Amino acid sequence: MIHQLSIFLENTSGTLITVLQELKRANVQLISMTIADTAEYGILRIICAEPLRACDVLKEAGVAVALSDVFALELDNHPGAGADVVEAFSKADISLSYIYTFHMRGKGIMIFRTDNAEKAAQVISDNKFLSIEEEELEKWV
Repeated sequence: MIHQLSIFLENTSGTLITVLQELKRANVQLISMTIADTAEYGILRIICAEPLRACDVLKEAGVAVALSDVFALELDNHPGAGADVVEAFSKADISLSYIYTFHMRGKGIMIFRTDNAEKAAQVISDNKFLSIEEEELEKWV
């Protein structure tokens, strides 16, 4: 598992750049980010190098940020690789709270969260999916 930053943003101009500028000043390398939004607010999810330090930097700047544990899986870069992973979790009756993907070094990276981490870890092991740990992901940047 890896740490992910979850940042609550008002849906107004300038809030995103404030967060990104704080991380830039702290020399934090971003790996991936995604925003889920509503009319009033958004949740910015960030995978980065040094997430514990990044969290501290943002808290010191008054940003509403939380750390959460998420799974990161390395996928072969071909059509259907992500579907195969999701199917395995579906067959095991595991719900995914959210999921997003990105490419790095020619591989797909799938980030997801579930409310049953222990069962998810077993599915990952049983299906020989390649789980990425935080230290390994940071070496890629």
